Amino acid sequence: MPQQKDIVKIAIQMPGAYPQLIQLDQKKPLSAVIKEVCDGWNLPGPDNYALQYADGVQTYITESGRCAEDLYKGIQSSDSGVRCDSLKELANVSTDVTFAQEFISRDGHLLLVKIVEDANESNVIMTHTLTGFMELMDHGIVSWENLSSVFIKKIASFVNAKLTDASIQQVSLDILESMVLSSHGLFLQVKQEVTMERLIAHLQVTNQQIQTKAMALLMALLQTAGDSDRQVLLQSNIIHSSGSVQDEMAHYLYVLQSVTLNHLEARMRTPMDCYSQEQRDTLHNLRQAAFENESENSLSNERRRSLCAKEFKKLGFSNNSNPGQDLVRTPPGLLALDTMFYFAARYPDAYSRFVLENSSREDKHECPFARSSIQLTLILCEILRIGEPPSETGSDYHPVFFSQDRLMEELFCVCIQLLNKTWKEMRATQEDFDKEMHSEFDEKINTVLMSVRCI
Repeated sequence: MPQQKDIVKIAIQMPGAYPQLIQLDQKKPLSAVIKEVCDGWNLPGPDNYALQYADGVQTYITESGRCAEDLYKGIQSSDSGVRCDSLKELANVSTDVTFAQEFISRDGHLLLVKIVEDANESNVIMTHTLTGFMELMDHGIVSWENLSSVFIKKIASFVNAKLTDASIQQVSLDILESMVLSSHGLFLQVKQEVTMERLIAHLQVTNQQIQTKAMALLMALLQTAGDSDRQVLLQSNIIHSSGSVQDEMAHYLYVLQSVTLNHLEARMRTPMDCYSQEQRDTLHNLRQAAFENESENSLSNERRRSLCAKEFKKLGFSNNSNPGQDLVRTPPGLLALDTMFYFAARYPDAYSRFVLENSSREDKHECPFARSSIQLTLILCEILRIGEPPSETGSDYHPVFFSQDRLMEELFCVCIQLLNKTWKEMRATQEDFDKEMHSEFDEKINTVLMSVRCI
């Protein structure tokens, strides 16, 4: 009768005792094998004993060690079925850190790297290989820095490919995310290899697992990138799925929104520099866009200064002789100048209408554009939480964010006109706005954010 493949004969020795030749059933628990050996020598307390290799490196034999050795050999089998089963089992058991240590001590992770680099296996085998590799690396036993550029390029190629098994793409996105978060050097390699066109395409598919993994990689890239790289990475029209968003995806969307809006913090915390020619020119362009005066250049310096002061007053600046002083307070700092100028340049008719309508009024109910804009910008900074780091559990994002390249500026343009309308309806004064209207207008802005999907 042929011997079963799971049963092998091994010799076991102990100092002071006759060696035993036993038939070892490799499917039997190691504790049961040790008990049988102890019974053969009449040794009490089998829990106090362990098996140790007699040849080579004299390491103790554990359940994990046996499993690691079996899978290590199975992965190298010439039989594709055995390889597939071994890699599938590896993906399951690699979550155990003891097994991972045993398998990695045999350089088993390098076997997986070679399978990926060669890329000659079926999609099923490749999925199990990548999953097992990711589980092993998650324990932090081996540094991500030791991976070859060939391996990184191959993983990136799985993500970039248009026709690749979804399971392979999911775990490949996972691996790339971990690489990016592990070091700046790997961030640079991944950024170079993964095309943003493909990453954005993954965010627009109906497979929510792919979406979530792609968003996680995008977030890792954004959080690791410097300011210049971040601007290149940021994209609009991120999510087009009409279905419900899962909790994990909602968190990533919230973080993406937070990271993007926080790029405005520097402008929000920078006061107006009255000696900056560029900033002074922006202020004068804002004034000239509202009050066209072709004969301004022909006026004397004194008359020109007088005219400018008068027009800055109509524009709603408190300090009409030196309007830059209104923008010294931070926040909102220069961000208020940015939003005002964006409105004037992007919607010139609405801007002119707003300014002329209010500057021509003689009563105290006019809505001063500059002062109201500065206050509105501050309110928007508070509502959008600009300058606050994203929380680990946050998931409150605004869908409108993902349909706009310039959410802050476009939201300002909507809200400044809404403010003017509300102001007129309430017959408000500047004092009302400073004291009572703030909270009421906060509510209106939040309504805009909740209801408007595309400004």
